[in-house]
Amino acid sequence: MKRTHLPLNALRVFDAAARHLSFTKAADELAVTPAAVGQQIRALEDTLGVVLFKRMTRNLELTPEAERSLPALRAGFREFEESVRILQDGQGSKVLTIAAPRDLTAKWLAPRLAAYAVLHPDVRFVLAAIDGALDFTQANLDLAIAWGGEPSEEGIHGRTLATETLITITAPGAAADGLRIAHPADPQAGEVPGVLTVADAGLAIDAAALGLGPARVPATLVAADLAAGRVVAVGAPEPTSDAYWLLAPTPQWRQAKVRAMVEFLLG
Repeated sequence: MKRTHLPLNALRVFDAAARHLSFTKAADELAVTPAAVGQQIRALEDTLGVVLFKRMTRNLELTPEAERSLPALRAGFREFEESVRILQDGQGSKVLTIAAPRDLTAKWLAPRLAAYAVLHPDVRFVLAAIDGALDFTQANLDLAIAWGGEPSEEGIHGRTLATETLITITAPGAAADGLRIAHPADPQAGEVPGVLTVADAGLAIDAAALGLGPARVPATLVAADLAAGRVVAVGAPEPTSDAYWLLAPTPQWRQAKVRAMVEFLLG
């Protein structure tokens, strides 16, 4: 019989009835009626073309063929159970694989993961850096955080960390009208001369803190440095259409571990 035609539910009923030698007790175990058990057994006998039980006056008795089949059947169910365990371990609640830009991980994400770990000490994190296009399948990612506009890739769902603004910062006491520190997250980086061009907004914050010039950076990323006094804000925050997005394939948002992490990060 082809794998796609295996009557798995009926075989499960047969296993229960064989263990109890009673349709009534099998029905209690499976939370169905004895009549439903009997119907499943008769349908299985018709499908296989064999007799599974001898119906005695007060009890059931397995036929020799049915009895010989049970070790292999039960071994098969154990293999199914092991397969399900492996699947659940792979997407289990104790391991979270998250990809994010390096600067966001260092300045925003890592402290929050540390706080989450205090509340959930059994959780283990695997962190990956976003260096190019996201591939959730190849990298086995549970969740990603990326800077940019609303995701347009088919099958990817996103939520913003916050309504984002850009803040111009300098070192305390430094002039705010010097040449700007340029980086990819500043949409005007290519329009104004810069004293320094760096790889990401995190490096721009550190360079500004050293007095190398002003930098315009996402408010989410610089919040901790502002609170610590490493840098100061100059002027009013500026709106931007970009933001940090929590991203995952749509089905993964149903995973309990992803939902719990997203709620924590957004909270």
